[in-house]
Amino acid sequence: MSLFYQHNINEHSKLGIWKIEESEDFFLAQVPVQRTITHPHKRLQHLAGRYLLKQLVPDFPYNEIVIADTRKPYLPYEQYHFSISHCGNYAAAIVSSKERVGIDIEIPSYKINRISHKFLNETERLHFGIHDAAADGAANKLLTVLWSAKEAVFKWWGWGSVDFSNHILLQPFYAAQEGAFNALFVRQSQQFSLLLHYKMFDELCLSWVSSAGG
Repeated sequence: MSLFYQHNINEHSKLGIWKIEESEDFFLAQVPVQRTITHPHKRLQHLAGRYLLKQLVPDFPYNEIVIADTRKPYLPYEQYHFSISHCGNYAAAIVSSKERVGIDIEIPSYKINRISHKFLNETERLHFGIHDAAADGAANKLLTVLWSAKEAVFKWWGWGSVDFSNHILLQPFYAAQEGAFNALFVRQSQQFSLLLHYKMFDELCLSWVSSAGG
């Protein structure tokens, strides 16, 4: 069994990362596949994410999970708010009994520099010193944090139709191995102030949103 990381955020919320080293049969003995997934590894990731929910909250009613048209999984009566992310051989989940949450994990890749213009606006690129030249190791890690943070906000929102450059606005911060920073989610007449957290591991970046104010 491979609980890679667990963090109890507060008395209402917790998150974890599972390193997938088990077979599909191991997970199927614990949780069902809730939708048709033909790709074997994606099915394994799906199962690991739901198994992790039960590890974080033993009474989590995973059989009641519904998939929205936006592909966001949720519980109809929201007895728990939760979010799941998969990447490579990892699955991450965050659960809260009180507040909307979002989580994302990413494996850093130099490919991210080529798409940075799609998720960062010009103000953010200026703040964080992002340019079109090939990114070095430190710049690549920063880009991964920024991309992962916006993905976590997208999952926190959950209703789709989000322009990452214009609707999710990251505030400047000094990047380190882990930390927190502020962001705004602005869409039509709605605006939310968000607190984002991130943590870098040797081969993985974790980001999550666990609180928001209007």
